Amino acid sequence: MGCKNIILASMIAGGLISLPAIAAQDIPTLPVEDSDFRSHSPEKVELGRLLMFDKILSGNENISCGTCHHALTDTGDGLSLPVGEGGFGLGKSRNAGGIEERVPRNAPPVFNLGAHEFQVLFHDGRVSVNTEFPSGCKTPAGENLPLGLENVLACQAMFPVTSNAEMAGGDGENPIGTAATAGDLISVWEQLAERLRSNPEYVGLFKKAFGIRKDEITYVHAANAIAAFEGTNWRADNSPFDRYLRGDVNAMSANAVVGMNLFYEGDSNGQACADCHSGNFQTDHSFHAIAMPQIGPGRGSNSGKNEDGREDFGREQVTSDPADTLKFRTPTLRNVALTAPYGHSGAYNSLRAVVEHHLNPEKSLNKYDQEQAVFPPRDDLDALDFITMNDKKRVEFIAEYNELSSFTYTDEEVDRIIDFLHALTDTASIDLRDDQPFTVPSGLTLAD
Repeated sequence: MGCKNIILASMIAGGLISLPAIAAQDIPTLPVEDSDFRSHSPEKVELGRLLMFDKILSGNENISCGTCHHALTDTGDGLSLPVGEGGFGLGKSRNAGGIEERVPRNAPPVFNLGAHEFQVLFHDGRVSVNTEFPSGCKTPAGENLPLGLENVLACQAMFPVTSNAEMAGGDGENPIGTAATAGDLISVWEQLAERLRSNPEYVGLFKKAFGIRKDEITYVHAANAIAAFEGTNWRADNSPFDRYLRGDVNAMSANAVVGMNLFYEGDSNGQACADCHSGNFQTDHSFHAIAMPQIGPGRGSNSGKNEDGREDFGREQVTSDPADTLKFRTPTLRNVALTAPYGHSGAYNSLRAVVEHHLNPEKSLNKYDQEQAVFPPRDDLDALDFITMNDKKRVEFIAEYNELSSFTYTDEEVDRIIDFLHALTDTASIDLRDDQPFTVPSGLTLAD
């Protein structure tokens, strides 16, 4: 497989044979179409854009949703783990400031989450479409999630504002932080809605977007608007790969075509990247344990195993099923070349490093280079970041649950696969500066 594809790439590049190496109709995925995405009114999208970057939605009015999912940092924040409420600055220049701990999981990119097929969100899937619940979503709020949420992305948007570390602030710092500490999510959402009802500009914007009066505004409307913005502006389905699927056989480079072959057909043992990274957006939307390094504070476990708050048992925290220990959701690979660091804890800072981890997960875990972590330094936090990775027994525990067999791809084949992953980048996503407004209705600053 490796020799064949390397020769093929050379022949294509030299003009000895023509593209495609495999026909688009033979690839086990379909071209993405407009019907695959939800549509929203321009008024709702614009309201969501302003809310996304307005610190009015945080307890201490010092952080916005966009701080960790910013247009200037490819809908993430460029860090292994976010610096939430109490920090200041943006991206790699963000300072740990007065935070109590790093946010335990990497801020995932938001590209294409407006597509209908994305029905499970967060690294552990704790928000998902589920018609057994009145709201239509299964979430940490259970039966208390308000009605009227338009889709699962809107359901997800209800929760960062309820996290003390992310946006709410600490107990006693402000009424929202106090409510969040007590687990009173309804109060958090109502207090935020009251802030919005008290702002005349927002009242007018909500009327335009939803046709509602001031007294009818709820945080559900805000979540619906934020989801509309994310789903519309951060759609990314015009990559070279997309154009190739739509019939432009010259859209991808010769090397990328060979990488696509390897990605979908697999290694010499027939194991393929697409076994998990399948479908239109290169994800099976399922959960897998692949021995990813655990850095930062962690989120603990429901099982009580190794419990000291420094580990992260992933999906098991949601299901309480031991079979889900250390499993995390398969991420989409669209725009993956833009969205480092990678992994649920942001352990890998380069695309090559995370691809090579998949080749031999246990070996990679045991040889993990801690210099790859991207953290704003602070001595007390630095002392906690690698407690798990510096503990041989904990590392062995992570390796024990690995379910991914080693691949036999050669170094040159890995190069070609990375070429293909770059071909999943929508060029319109490279510059998203226009998605950030110059001002927001609250009058609060957009950056510290």
